[in-house]
Amino acid sequence: MNRLSGQTSPYLLQHAGNPVDWFPWGPEAFEKARSENKLMLISIGYSACHWCHVMEHEVFEDFECAEVMNAHFVCIKVDREEHPDVDHIYMDALHVMGQRGGWPLNVFALPDGRPVYGGTYIPKQSWLRILDSLTELWSREPDKMFEYAGKVAAGIKQLSLFDGEKVASFDPEVIDKVVEHWSGYWDRIKGGMRKAPKFPMPSDWKFLLTYGSLLRNDDALSFAFFSLERMGLGGIYDHIGGAFARYSVDEDWKVPHFEKMLYDNAQLIYTYAQAYSINREPLFLRIIEETTSFIESEWKSQQGLFFSATDADSEGEEGKYYVWKLEELNALLGEDMSFAGQWFSLSDKGLWEHGNYILLRDPDEVHKLSESGLSNDVLMDRYEGLRRRLSEVRSARIKPGIDHKCLTSWNAMLVSGWCE
Repeated sequence: MNRLSGQTSPYLLQHAGNPVDWFPWGPEAFEKARSENKLMLISIGYSACHWCHVMEHEVFEDFECAEVMNAHFVCIKVDREEHPDVDHIYMDALHVMGQRGGWPLNVFALPDGRPVYGGTYIPKQSWLRILDSLTELWSREPDKMFEYAGKVAAGIKQLSLFDGEKVASFDPEVIDKVVEHWSGYWDRIKGGMRKAPKFPMPSDWKFLLTYGSLLRNDDALSFAFFSLERMGLGGIYDHIGGAFARYSVDEDWKVPHFEKMLYDNAQLIYTYAQAYSINREPLFLRIIEETTSFIESEWKSQQGLFFSATDADSEGEEGKYYVWKLEELNALLGEDMSFAGQWFSLSDKGLWEHGNYILLRDPDEVHKLSESGLSNDVLMDRYEGLRRRLSEVRSARIKPGIDHKCLTSWNAMLVSGWCE
């Protein structure tokens, strides 16, 4: 076990058995880097992150990688939820370097902490090449690294500057122009933005709902309603247990990145409540109730606070807890399989990989069921019956791990959502 074994963060404890000589964030690591004149690696992630797990298995558990890292770098592991300040600075650094952000966030820095290189997930052979290149450059041309670090630091500082004196007044027409420009990126076929991956982005919908309501902009309102509906029908939403996964890897909201985060779901409860207060869409109310049920049953601590996240992986596989084989569903549901197939899109639309199906709802099938002559009450009773049976079987599986940190800010978001 390395020095992370004495930490309380679930993410840091996941790395306590690595052969890497990890330090937690703190003065000890910086003192070692200064005294030994070594570059630093600041590696940031969180316990429920699938690609953090992948990089740990491929790189940080690998003795060849660890040997190079321990010899030439001071290596620091950071839980982004314990140190959002650290995560924010180094994520800004990555953007200044012209790269997309994400986790795991791996940033190499001078002994004083100023960043010089960074990336997200990096496979083993690329990682070893980066370690060698940086070690060589630090040995032969440290001045180049100091010069670049200065430019990155200046860029980070520029991102943080805001001159309040220049915003003495505000023209409401600016909002109209921003929305008009923004609407050019809306995916009016599938909801959300026209790109993959797709994130729930509750702040976007909260803004459009407020803007559309106050200024009676029907286009903004209808697009927000449409996007919230498509998200709630897609595989990004857990139709058996409730609550949303962190994002969808595709444009159809079909294949989730299976971890569930409290801050996402807290904000989405708020957003769906705001939407329901405007249009009384039954789907929105059901999402609120099911997500609330999940949070209270899975994340509530003995102290009445709520945990941070549920992992994407179980038994070493992403999404294993959530997906189904067709033969498994046939054996379980029997004569109800026909209805389940229509309700949960058990066709090519629901097929994922390795013969696994993600439960989701096809908008076309939703329309057909609504026109089938069965009342909504009958349809919902049959759905609840399916949900109970599938939930019983799924709960017997090995569950993904839970991050038991209770964060004040995320709990406050949840309280706000429930108040709304």
